[in-house]
Amino acid sequence: MESFRQSSGSERQWLQSPARRRALFALGGFLAGSPHVRAQLDPRPLKGHLRVPGLGEMMTAFDFEPVCFANMPLRLYDYMAHGGDSEWTIRRNRQVFEWVDIVAGQRLSADTIDTRTSILGLPVDSPILIAPSSRHGDLHPDAEAGTYRGASAARVPMIVANGPSMPHEEIAAAADGPRWIQFYPNPNMALSRRRLEGFQAAGAQAIVVTVDQQATRFERDLHDRHLGGNPPRTGANAGDDAEEEALLGASGPERYGLPVPGRLWYNWDYLDRIRAYVRVPMLIKGILTAEDARISVDRGFDGVIVSNHGARTLDYVPSTLEVLQEIVAEVSGEVPVLIDSGFRRGSDVFKALALGADAVCLGRAARWGLGAFGDQGVTRVLEIVKSELEEAMVLSGRASLADIDTTAVRTALP
Repeated sequence: MESFRQSSGSERQWLQSPARRRALFALGGFLAGSPHVRAQLDPRPLKGHLRVPGLGEMMTAFDFEPVCFANMPLRLYDYMAHGGDSEWTIRRNRQVFEWVDIVAGQRLSADTIDTRTSILGLPVDSPILIAPSSRHGDLHPDAEAGTYRGASAARVPMIVANGPSMPHEEIAAAADGPRWIQFYPNPNMALSRRRLEGFQAAGAQAIVVTVDQQATRFERDLHDRHLGGNPPRTGANAGDDAEEEALLGASGPERYGLPVPGRLWYNWDYLDRIRAYVRVPMLIKGILTAEDARISVDRGFDGVIVSNHGARTLDYVPSTLEVLQEIVAEVSGEVPVLIDSGFRRGSDVFKALALGADAVCLGRAARWGLGAFGDQGVTRVLEIVKSELEEAMVLSGRASLADIDTTAVRTALP
C-alpha cells in the first residue's frame, strides 16, 4: 500500500509539473493553429503567391509602384524615386494629406458629378494633368510617346519634360491630346530662343518654365553608385545637349558640387526676356511663396505651379499643400494656380481643389503606370485618380468643381 501511495504521488507530481504543463499548452497551441481546425486563420494567406496582378486588378495608383519596381533595375528606379538629401521633404509631401480632412456631406448620385473645367482656355474633362518628368525611356521602350498616348486616351493634358528620352517631334506624332512643354532656363539666350521656338513648332500649347531645379546630389543615388550603380551625372545625361555643354563650359555652381551647367543663376529679368519668344501661355513652375507668386502675376506670366519639384531640390522645404492657401490668396484669381509634388489619390486632388488650386499635376504616379503596363497603365492610373476624385465629390456632396471650397475640408496644418 505504501509503495502504491508513493507511485501515485510521483504520478501526480509528474502530471502537475511545470514542464508537463508547458508541453500540454504547446500541444494545444499547435492544434489550435492547424489550418484544418481553422481556429486561427492566416492573416496573409497569399504571402507566398507570386502572380503579378493584371491591369484590371489595379485598385489605386499605389498598386502600380511595385509592378513598376519589379520591371526596372534598382539604380533606375531609385533615380525616379529619390528626393534631395535626407528625403525629409519627399515624406512631408505625403504626410501633409493626413492633416487635411474631407468633410462628409449629403451623398449625391454619381451621375450628377461634373469634373469638367477649363485651364488657360483649354477645356478638360478633369482638373488633372501629367507633370513634367524626364527619362521615360528608363520605364518603357515607348518612353514619352507611351505616356502621351496613355494621357490622351484618358483625355488628360501632358506636360512634356524639357529633356525627354526621344525627340519632341516623335512624341507629338504619337497622339493628339493636349500637350504642354517644360523649359529649363539656360544662360545662353540664343539657345534659349532656339529651344523655346522649337517647342512651339512641335505643338506646345503652353510653356512651363521650371525655376526650382537646384540639387544634383542625391544620397540614394550615391549609395547605389558605391554598389556599382548610377554613374555620376553630367550635363549630357541631365538633359542638356552636347552643343549647350560645349558653349557653356565650366560654370560657377560646379565649384559647389553642382556639376550641371545652367542652375542657380536665373532671375526675373531673364524670364522677362524669354517671354518675348513665347507666343503661347507661359507658366512659372516652382513657386513656394506668396511673394514669388505676386511677382509672377505682376510681370504678366499666365499661371503659376506650386511645386517643390517632387522633393528633388532643396531638402526641408515645405510641402506644396502647406503653402497653397497663402499663394491662392495672393494671386486672388488673376491667373490659374496649379500644384504638384506628392499627389497620388483622387482624395489628394480634392483637398488641393478645396484649398484653392485650379488643377493638380501627377508626376511619379503616371510614371508608375508607364513602367508597369506601358501606355495602358498610364491611362488606368489617370482613370483611377479621376474616379477617386468623383467618389470624394459624391460623399462630400459637391456636384461640381465650383462647389469644392474650403468648407469641404478641415485643416490641421502645422
